Amino acid sequence: MQVLVRDNNVDQALKVLKKKMQREGIFREMKQRSAYEKPSERKTREKAEAVRRARKLARKQAVREGLIAAPKPKPRPAGRGRPGQPTAPSATAAVAGSEPNKS
Repeated sequence: MQVLVRDNNVDQALKVLKKKMQREGIFREMKQRSAYEKPSERKTREKAEAVRRARKLARKQAVREGLIAAPKPKPRPAGRGRPGQPTAPSATAAVAGSEPNKS
């Protein structure tokens, strides 16, 4: 796994690395390997994970086919865009620009 450090910004690079590791499931695997897991417990866990994956796949398929409603998207907090990206114009600018000039 590789992360580029831009402008000596190590904190940002660490944040990106942690996010990548989280997505890959490395933290979960490290936690599992920290203690011995009996073979019977391992089989039980793997079965449960397989059931969870199958249910998730079936749920996505049902949403695609229109059998069930799609889950509502989570609201995103405002002002959390990437640096350098343009943001949406503020409400006050839209109101001020929409009023006709009366002369």
